[in-house]
Amino acid sequence: MKIDSFIVEKKDTLLASLLTCLPHKSRKVLKAVLRDGQVSVDGTPVTQFDHGLRSGQRIEVRWDRQTPQQQPHGLDIVYEDQELIIINKPSGLLTIATDKEKRKTAYAVLSKYVKMEDPENKIFIIHRLDRETSGLLMFAKNETIKRQIQETWGTTIDQRTYIGVVEGEVQQQEGTIVSWLKESKAFIVYSSQNPKHGQKAVTHYKKIKGNDNFSLLQVNLETGRKHQIRVHMQDIKHPIIGDSKYGSTENPIRRMGLHAQVLAFTHPKTGKPCRFETEIPRKFLQLFSSGTNP
Repeated sequence: MKIDSFIVEKKDTLLASLLTCLPHKSRKVLKAVLRDGQVSVDGTPVTQFDHGLRSGQRIEVRWDRQTPQQQPHGLDIVYEDQELIIINKPSGLLTIATDKEKRKTAYAVLSKYVKMEDPENKIFIIHRLDRETSGLLMFAKNETIKRQIQETWGTTIDQRTYIGVVEGEVQQQEGTIVSWLKESKAFIVYSSQNPKHGQKAVTHYKKIKGNDNFSLLQVNLETGRKHQIRVHMQDIKHPIIGDSKYGSTENPIRRMGLHAQVLAFTHPKTGKPCRFETEIPRKFLQLFSSGTNP
């Protein structure tokens, strides 16, 4: 495996630093290795070409990559090592099987993928995303790692940031929602201000863009309850678009407007900080571009 490694000498963006340190490589080639997750900063893969660097950081470029036929069909693997696989799940794909859908799930696709290397390989679910929510989803390759992360979730997971499009213009630039959530027998989550009625849920939000019809919010979870963001947006009278279950009447992009954008955690094996970030879905941004249809 061919790897180029160097130490950052001055504050710069990632692509600019790569162009300086690897003058024999074209901009097109360097953008490609960035896109494919082959560049890491202090051990964490980074795909953003404008990622800010500081002096003293170590950059590694791994020149080999998996061939397209080795990649699981329909899934974008953001990161993979001996313990973990992180994907950018598309909207509409289940995390795991239900009574109605057994085969087409992220779990099923990844299970088949790892068994191509060794039939004994397995995949373990660490957390879930709703079917209509897109974004970063992490799986373990062994049960020990799965349990370790789940049992230390509060200290292992450093950041979970979502991007949400909600109905109407949110007036506050930022805010925090606190309530107690409880799921009914009909699988609907209800919000209460009574601490005796459910599990405490804390959601922080910040407005990024807005117009008369919609608002684009950056949402950070302090707790990770089922349907937490969806219920809390309903609480403030700005439901997630496309989420009819929790009060939405608008579905302009024909999917739910929720995306898991950032996942940061301490690697359970190496102890190193890892951070992954995806782009805001284009359909979300088009709702705030005048004269553009999603």
